[in-house]
Amino acid sequence: MLSRRARGFQIARSRPVVMTALRVAFVVGSVLALINHGPAMMRLSLTFENICQILLTYLVPYSVSTYSAVVATLREESRQRG
Repeated sequence: MLSRRARGFQIARSRPVVMTALRVAFVVGSVLALINHGPAMMRLSLTFENICQILLTYLVPYSVSTYSAVVATLREESRQRG
C-alpha cells in the first residue's frame, strides 16, 4: 500500500484531477489576469515582471484545485476504509 503522500501525488497526477485543475486555472486565472493586468495587456506593454505575475495568477488556482481534489479524495478513501 502506498504512503499517504505517495497516494496524494498519484491522485494529483491523475487525468481527471489535472483536467479539472486546468479548466479552473484557465477560467479563474484569466479573470484575475484581466482584473490585475488588463490595461497593460490591452496596450501590449507587459514587462517581464507582469508576465511572471500572470503566470503565477494561473498557477495559484491550478494548485488550489489540485490540492482540494487530493484532500477530498484521500478523505473519501479513508472514510470508505472505515
